[in-house]
Amino acid sequence: MAELHKVELAHGRERSVRNAPRTLDLDLIDYQGAVIEPAREGDLHLPHPRATHRAFVLLPLQDIAPNWIDPVTGEGLNPLISQLPAADRDACQPADGVLCAAASGLKRGAG
Repeated sequence: MAELHKVELAHGRERSVRNAPRTLDLDLIDYQGAVIEPAREGDLHLPHPRATHRAFVLLPLQDIAPNWIDPVTGEGLNPLISQLPAADRDACQPADGVLCAAASGLKRGAG
């Protein structure tokens, strides 16, 4: 995560307050199926705690790792995607090569 934060910083990311608008947001979704609970705020948390609730994570993941299994629940992508609100799935479409928007408001823009 420290390396990802360095890349964000190099691209103008400022960490002011939680969920503030940002120029770049890099997240580590999974690493070899590891399950890591953070000991304190800001520590590494794997898999990403909200990944399975975000169409803009799961839909591209289906393209690059179609056999991915959530290491916490053991569910595959198809059941996880089917549980998402239809509006989120429909709103999550590439725009000029950038996947963006979540209708439920979890994230807006190129998140």
